Amino acid sequence: MSDIRWTVPVDEQIEILKRGVVDLVSEDDLRRKLGKGQPLRVKLGADPTRPDLHLGHAVPLRKLRQFQDLGHKVIMLIGDFTAMIGDPSGKSKTRPPLTLEQTRENARSYLEQCRLILRQEPEVLEIRYNGEWLEPMGYADVIRLASRYTVARIMERDDFRKRFEGGVPIAVHELLYPLTQGYDSVALEADVELGGTDQLFNNLVGRALQRDYGQEPQVVMTLPLLVGLDGTEKMSKSLDNYIGLTDAPHAMFAGLMKVPDPLLDNYFTLLTDLPRARIEELLAGHPVAAHRELAREVVAALHPGADLDAAEERFRSVARGGIPENIPTVTVPAAELDNSMDTGRISMAKLVVLAGLEPSNGAARKLIQNRGLKLGGETYTDPQGSVSRDELTRDGGVVIQKGKDRFARVVLGG
Repeated sequence: MSDIRWTVPVDEQIEILKRGVVDLVSEDDLRRKLGKGQPLRVKLGADPTRPDLHLGHAVPLRKLRQFQDLGHKVIMLIGDFTAMIGDPSGKSKTRPPLTLEQTRENARSYLEQCRLILRQEPEVLEIRYNGEWLEPMGYADVIRLASRYTVARIMERDDFRKRFEGGVPIAVHELLYPLTQGYDSVALEADVELGGTDQLFNNLVGRALQRDYGQEPQVVMTLPLLVGLDGTEKMSKSLDNYIGLTDAPHAMFAGLMKVPDPLLDNYFTLLTDLPRARIEELLAGHPVAAHRELAREVVAALHPGADLDAAEERFRSVARGGIPENIPTVTVPAAELDNSMDTGRISMAKLVVLAGLEPSNGAARKLIQNRGLKLGGETYTDPQGSVSRDELTRDGGVVIQKGKDRFARVVLGG
């Protein structure tokens, strides 16, 4: 605990905490709260709808870490109960509900990955689940909570308004979501709540409910949604434009080298601690050098002790069309071959799935059609093609490659 900075001046704390922030409601409130000289309770809520995280999730987690390093207590709130409702923020239709068991299983993986960024000392970290107070609520409690907000105010939310005007159904439980999330701030007596820009409305509901319950309203801070590698949509696993928080150093390095040039400033600001002057210097120079420093900074932060030179050399080798030495080997059982022909063959689509590069034959064929697969370093273009027994047993099998830097050596087993 000796490196926690309890005595940092208020102005300096605000300068650190405002970096990358879009909305701050309000700076005067934050200044007043910090001026009391007491650790703040800083809340970040997360509905664990997926078990794995990407660099987009790292943005608010890094802001939490800044609060921790300044001596404040952060509350990692797992919305195991609200995840069963499904946050309608930014959604054009009702989300399918999850079971409480699914949300809690996802939460275990979520929290494990959060440890890559957050400090674990109990003085600066509190982990809570909103099922603690939401699950025991009775129908009368829900009615009382609902009475504290009007339908007109709920319908001010942009996504609700657009769905209503477009004739798209809105389930009543979705209208309750902002109130439910807002009540979390009441239950936790939060001083500050963080969230993406898509959470501004929900977080402001929490601020209003706290006032209604006689508490000092929380400060609301929102951060940008990190744009993914496609350069247009927010980072998302479903869009395959993401870099995983637990990706291997070489894979993370390669992904960061592909960040579109216009996004470099954003990535430097949100994912590194480099001073603004250094960022400006890098942006004014050659983009490759900027990408290289971005990749080294982010990989070093998430993989302390990683061999950055090896990760960079692997990236350069693959960029030149080379095949790395240390790639996973996958053994395909001989029973998977179609022996209707003398040689025995296996479809390339099926081979891609067995190698773990795609989840289904259809996805593998689409990958091939889009020229995203290589066999032995050469682009493979036949979605109906196949590989023979001889190819799988000759010279250590075949090497297949998905995209820029996902390889598998496939050999034939017994």
